[in-house]
This record gives sequence, structure tokens and C-alpha cells, in this order.
Amino acid sequence: MQFEEMGNMSGKTLMLLPGTCCNYQTNFGPVIPKLSEKYHLICVNYDGFDGSDLIFPDMITVTEKIEKYIIDNYGGKLDGAIGSSLGSTFVGQLIMREKVHIDHGIFGSPDLDQSGKFSAWLQSKLVVPLLTGFTKNEKKRNKMKEKMKSFFLMSDEAAEKFMACFSTFSPVSIKNEYYTDLLTHLKDDIYVEHTIPHFIYANKMGEKYLKRYKKYFRNPDIREFDMQHEQWLFSGGEYAEPVLKAIDEFMEMPV
Repeated sequence: MQFEEMGNMSGKTLMLLPGTCCNYQTNFGPVIPKLSEKYHLICVNYDGFDGSDLIFPDMITVTEKIEKYIIDNYGGKLDGAIGSSLGSTFVGQLIMREKVHIDHGIFGSPDLDQSGKFSAWLQSKLVVPLLTGFTKNEKKRNKMKEKMKSFFLMSDEAAEKFMACFSTFSPVSIKNEYYTDLLTHLKDDIYVEHTIPHFIYANKMGEKYLKRYKKYFRNPDIREFDMQHEQWLFSGGEYAEPVLKAIDEFMEMPV
């Protein structure tokens, strides 16, 4: 596990938790300079995605490591944590388990999919080859890049960075991460005193995700944006600026 701290070291603490097949450098890279102006950032790379030879074990084991870092270094309390996509599963677990306390849990347009073991195995058999199969095939690589550019309105440069990021990680770590995320469930109607769950709702994902956010958390603070899943991290200032403004508003809310 890698924890790197940067930014405004006298500002509020904000942990950044990247999504599937990503390190924080690629996932949050476009917005780190802006966030660094105001916040003391704690940027996380999970086992298997941190440049080491370790393999990603499972979501709960990694959650426990994150909890230990917060306890050992911050007395068990952070001002905020933001999860990109799969990283939101960690935010949800940190809130629900109550081993540490987070004032503001920020969920970056997640799907929060959950399933049983057979369904998780089947989905992994279908999806993981798509995430890893392009790395040794130029034709598949170009096809995947064009899909990413079209769906997220990414620039060619941004798509190249994500493709390069995906290709550096072990397929075993990717499989373990994807599979165990589906098996890491949240309870319904989670409520923790003095914690506010904030959701960045990308409305182009569909209303079923909005319903899911309200199912898992009691009275979540939901901000709606006209964008695709995590598009604010991939498609430039048009999408990033309003979301960054919302994050500042989240972090200033009294708990």
C-alpha cells in the first residue's frame, strides 16, 4: 500500500481513493493541482496498484489497511475522503464499519454494484478479459482507446494515459479487485452521527443509481451533474470545475 501526502498541509485532510485498475496519479491527476491548493491530500494506491510486487488481496483486507493508516497517523479521524468509482466502495466501508470517523464521505458517481459469488464470478469472467486483453494486441488497444474517448469525451492524450495505466498492473490484481468489489456489500440505510455522505450523481448513468444511493444511505447529500460516470476526472474543466466547486461546498458543511 502506498500513502502519499501533499498539498496544503495546514488545510483539511482529504483522502483520495482511486477506482478499478487505476492508481491515484492517473485517476485523480487532472484535479490534484486544484485540490492541493486547499486540502491536505492523502493519496492512496492499493496493493497491486502501487508499483510493488504485491497482489491485490480483497476489498476488506485493503479497507483494514486504510483504517490502520488513519488510526496510526490521524487518531482515527479525517475531514473527508473521496472515492472514484470503485474507490467509493472503500468510502462506504469506512463509514459503515465505524472503525474510523470521516466527516465528509464523497462518492464519485459510483455504481455500487453488489452480487452473490456466482454472479461475481461470472461477471469477472466476462469483464476482466476486456480490461486486460488489449495490452498485448494493438488492434484491441486502439479499439478500447476509441471507446474510452467516445464514451468519456476524453482527449487522445488522456485516453493514452489510462491505457498505459491499465497495462502496468497484474491481471490477477485486476481480477481480485473487480471480483471482491462485487462481494463487498453495504447495508441499507447507513447512518453515522456527524458524518455526511455526499454523492456526485452523473445523471447519464441512469436513475437506478440515484435510487441505489438513497437505499444505502439515510438522507445523503446528492448533487446532480449532466455527465457520464466520472467524466469530471476525464474530460477537462467543463466538467471538473462545477464538481470541484461542489467538493469545496461539501467540505465546508457543518457535521
